[in-house]
Amino acid sequence: MATSIFKFSSSLINTSKNYRCVLRLINKRNISTTSVTARKEKDTFGELDVPDDKLYGAQTVRSVMNFPIGGIEERMPYPVIVAFGILKKAAAKVNIEYGLEKKIADAIMQACDDVISGKLYREGHFPLVIWQTGSGTQSNMNTNEVIANRAIQILGGKLGSKDPVHPNDHVNKSQSSNDTYPTAMHIAVAMELRDRLMPGLVALRDTLQAKSKDFERIVKIGRTHLMDAVPLTLGQEFSGYAAQLSYGVERVCATLPRLHYLALGGTAVGTGLNTRIGFAEKCAAEIAALTGIPFETAPNKFEALACHDAMVEVSGALNTIAVSLMKIANDIRLLASGPRCGLAELMLPENEPGSSIMPGKVNPTQCEALTMVAAQVMGNHVACTVGGSNGHFELNVFKPMIVSNVLRSIRLIGDGCQAFNKNCAVGIKANEVQIAKIMRESLMLVTALNPHIGYDKVTRCTDYWEDPLLISQLHLRGHCSSDVKYFKYMVLDKSIFYNFDTLMGFCKL
Repeated sequence: MATSIFKFSSSLINTSKNYRCVLRLINKRNISTTSVTARKEKDTFGELDVPDDKLYGAQTVRSVMNFPIGGIEERMPYPVIVAFGILKKAAAKVNIEYGLEKKIADAIMQACDDVISGKLYREGHFPLVIWQTGSGTQSNMNTNEVIANRAIQILGGKLGSKDPVHPNDHVNKSQSSNDTYPTAMHIAVAMELRDRLMPGLVALRDTLQAKSKDFERIVKIGRTHLMDAVPLTLGQEFSGYAAQLSYGVERVCATLPRLHYLALGGTAVGTGLNTRIGFAEKCAAEIAALTGIPFETAPNKFEALACHDAMVEVSGALNTIAVSLMKIANDIRLLASGPRCGLAELMLPENEPGSSIMPGKVNPTQCEALTMVAAQVMGNHVACTVGGSNGHFELNVFKPMIVSNVLRSIRLIGDGCQAFNKNCAVGIKANEVQIAKIMRESLMLVTALNPHIGYDKVTRCTDYWEDPLLISQLHLRGHCSSDVKYFKYMVLDKSIFYNFDTLMGFCKL
């Protein structure tokens, strides 16, 4: 009798500890529960307590227990969960043709709509973190469990019963985590490129193009090696920035054909075990219809599961954009340095106080933010490169880490470009007085004389650099009879300059 009571007491204590552990881990991730009551759910490892107000099941709880890494900040990215909702909806619709009962399929599709809308993500039904199995199996099962339980609710069944909707047999029908997670990766990244990256990137590119036009008649001194060089127009300088971003857009677009290949239908190792002929193609077509993106089934499912070269390619394009943004933002803040003791060729919008101790100080904060974004994107690309290079045999198991870094890069660049465009780029003005002053003082203007008197003789002209007289006041005796002839040689050399009217106006000949 005493032994039986002891065993019963131990069982209660262990169950209580298990449930308290789950609640503590969930609450640690700041995902609130409205009730402390629990229901019992089973997976192949046994029975677990599941918070009664959540739609996930035992496998999700087990992942919460096994991977308490990082907290809510490391949660599976929202776009991945939306993508899962899209692919599960498409699979349910297609599976009607392959024997799935229409009533069950309709309930699954309705449940998927709640996933796609973000409602169930916001309510905390997707608590899992990135740092789990490298195939994303726990997140695939988290999605299966949530959709199955939501469909059971819709059909009036008992939560957690797996009846009449089973997470594996119905929601995951003809699928594997090994093909669904990479499919979700491609859907999520393609949608975010379209909806998050491109609007910001194109907006900033267009602003820089407009500034190039606005500044096309402002001649300034060029700089190479941070030192004075020959002149160009401010518009030409800005045209380089705009071209960088145009090429960035083109690079991203060049990655899309591979990104639009979907792994769905490859199942466990790429052979398509447990699918039907036509399933992969029909699912891809349905996903394309749901998203408005021309997805198609991957022609080689073994490649689609075993590696993520398409993700690394996208990340590489984002890394190149980050390099461009770093250069552009650094140039702009250096050209705006001052305002009294720097170059001060540009004037940037003054958005906020710049110092807690120096009154009146205003800093190029948008440039600083954008360069930090660029640095982070470069770091994300390193992680993607390492992850992409570690696809062993038939499956790459760095999937959650890879997609989370690509999505973060997309979000950072898209948002960063929008903020920089709105709060800095559109308000950039040229300080024409300062630009003209620096331009007239530069000895590098003598470069235009090379074809007329030769490099060596022109080099002697630079000996005047310590002379207090400006270069525009020098007489090159024996070579130029007057300042007018000097400027004709120096400024109107057609091999150097493009906008002759601007230069004539600047020199006032």
